[in-house]
Amino acid sequence: MKVLLIEDSFSLRRSLRVGLQNLGFTVDDTGDGAHGLSMCLSGDYDLIVLDIMLPSLDGLTLLETLRHKNNDVRVLILSAKQEPEDRVNGLLSGADDYLIKPFSFDELHARLLSLMRRGGLKAIKDQIVINNLTLDLQLKTLQVNKMVIDLTPKEYKIVECLFTNQNKVITVEKISTYLAGQYDSIAKNSIEAHLSSARKKVRAAGSELPITTKRGFGYLVNVQQ
Repeated sequence: MKVLLIEDSFSLRRSLRVGLQNLGFTVDDTGDGAHGLSMCLSGDYDLIVLDIMLPSLDGLTLLETLRHKNNDVRVLILSAKQEPEDRVNGLLSGADDYLIKPFSFDELHARLLSLMRRGGLKAIKDQIVINNLTLDLQLKTLQVNKMVIDLTPKEYKIVECLFTNQNKVITVEKISTYLAGQYDSIAKNSIEAHLSSARKKVRAAGSELPITTKRGFGYLVNVQQ
């Protein structure tokens, strides 16, 4: 899952980024409101954690702009503003949840998981089952007939990116961003090597990854509804 942190406190932003990355999320971040809006509009994020008090563009204006553009990404406001009217304004501006600072990281994580469950296919449920394969989005595991396959973090995230985008052709560039974030990249041959390794591990366990290659376009998990 891809998360965008828009928070002006560098120390808090860094702490949240490390914590979420350790849980398996792909995280981009910025401390500037206008830059955050640009990232929201150009990126493909599953969740946004948004501060209200931001330089250059405040969080509520950013959020209202997103909603006016029919962007329905799930947004959690994270703010020290704690009056009832502040929470009401945040929710009426289009936020899906509102968490007051200071907060516990465990509560933030739980709220993000709750927002994921409200979404569409990207957050569908805690598990995605295809044939005899089970991808557990919370435990970050892939199982064949309940036997856990020993995937590396990058192998797992490639499979997760494709399984959560069923029946869509996913480009190498999108997989690279899913793995490394907006400001880094992973070479195509590296992605192919990780995917090939994952295929071999699944095959050794008696199954096949339902991932096909669309030459010149990317990869596809084609699941009949």
